[in-house]
Formats: sequence, structure tokens, C-alpha cells
Amino acid sequence: MTFSTKSSNKVAGGQLTKYAFTSSALGSLETQINVFVPSSASSSHKVPVLYYLSGLTCTEDNAAQKGGFFNAAEAAQIALVFPDTSPRGAGVDGEDESYDFGTGAGFYLNATKQPWNKCYNMYNYIVDELPNKIASSDLPIDTSRASIFGHSMGGHGALTLYLKNRSAYRSASAFSPICNPTACPWGKKAFEGYLASGLEEGKQYDATLLLDQADGQPDILIDSGTADDFYKQGQLLPENFEKVAKNKGFNNVSVRLQDGYDHSYYFISTFAEDHIKFHAKLLSA
Repeated sequence: MTFSTKSSNKVAGGQLTKYAFTSSALGSLETQINVFVPSSASSSHKVPVLYYLSGLTCTEDNAAQKGGFFNAAEAAQIALVFPDTSPRGAGVDGEDESYDFGTGAGFYLNATKQPWNKCYNMYNYIVDELPNKIASSDLPIDTSRASIFGHSMGGHGALTLYLKNRSAYRSASAFSPICNPTACPWGKKAFEGYLASGLEEGKQYDATLLLDQADGQPDILIDSGTADDFYKQGQLLPENFEKVAKNKGFNNVSVRLQDGYDHSYYFISTFAEDHIKFHAKLLSA
């Protein structure tokens, strides 16, 4: 077993367990994940997995505690994995100065600017290290059947990682994602702070630009609320993503603007079941 167990709770008929381990991608720092395993899973019956990427300021706990995913995941017999949003305790000057950069704000990229590049490699952590750790553990999870979703910064991460790694994930979905980060303040701050070539280098982590380069028929579901202050401020830009999808003829990309909903877990929990069911169809195929 590559993980040390921190806690475990029965929920919705399955088991939610928090694990800790040392991450090479995150500069040999300890990181923690929450893993939900549904009731039918066993060593002889491994289940598919859905990774959830959280947003700014969050840890591995927020969505596990407030997202409302477990009943639907148990019904679909899908495992859920909730990683943290950044390395913790990297010791980089300035990493704790603002909520939208540094600790809790890894943006699911690989930093190329020093000194961030030592530990801030959330892309490699999510795409490579974490699935490999799970596959080499005794968890009854089939990492070859995987999809990915997330919220806000994590929605950006889910869309980006899916579009850059179509063979690794069968589908992606997002709640209130940062869809076009090279065109919004959050993305510009992150890319200019983490990446040696700034916004130009950041284009490889922009879901709207990646969608424009995509082939085939991507399977993507997006929900954003019209009462979301960040939507109103132009941080999310789902319309830009939807425009590209329509221009490219991507029939399996759905962008839904939900009237009156905000950026909170009230919104996420309202549509949690929809997202689990969306992925379940593709994970069971």
C-alpha cells in the first residue's frame, strides 16, 4: 500500500477514506486525498474512477464534505477521488499572500518559473502520479476507466486535463469553470506568476483554445450559474467555450447557464447527480 490512512467514514453505502503520501511531483511534500469506494468494489471487481478537482482556497475536504456526490456515485458504482488543490508548505516566498495564487491555487499546471517549478506541478501530479499511485495500491479501482470533473479553478483543470489527455479520460464536466483563463484576471495572474513565458505559455492550459484544436467529438458538460458574481465579473467566460464548440460542430459538448444560481456548494450539490450520471454512461461503456 502506497498510502497511509488518516480517517475513514461510511457514507451512502460505500466508504470514504482519507490517505496521505509523499508526492514526487510536488517536490517530495506530503499530500492528502479523499477516496470514495462504492459498496460493490472488491479486488475481483474493480470499479471506474471519477477525479474531482476543487477550486481556489479549497483542500481535498471541501467537495467531499459539501458536494453531495456520494449517493449518485454509489448508485452508479463509481469511485471518487478528491485531491488537494496545490502543494502545501513549499516554502516559496509569497505563496500565502493571496487567495488566488500560491497555496490553494495550483491551477493544475506545471510551473516553469523559479522557484515555483520545484513543487507547483499539479498537472503532472493529477495526470501521472496520482493514477499510478492508485493503480499500484490495493484499492479496488480501475484507473483505465477514468473521467474528470471539477469546480471553478478545478473546472478549468478538469477541462484542460481532459482536452490534453483524451486517452486518459473518457469525459469531463465542470461547475462554474474558468473556461478561457488567458482572457480573464485569474488566469492571467496565475500564468504570469507560474510560467516563465507567461500568457503565451499559458495557452496550453486554456480550455477554450484547446477545444478549438480538438478532434473527434469531446464529451463535456458545463454548468454555470447566472447569479455567480465571478461569472458577472468575466472570470469564467463559458460563452467563449460554447461558441468554439458550436463552430467546431461538437455535438457532445453541453454548456448550460443555470438561472439564479451562484458559485457555491448549494449550486454544485443541486447538479451533482446530473454530473455523476453524465460520466457514468461513458464509464460503463
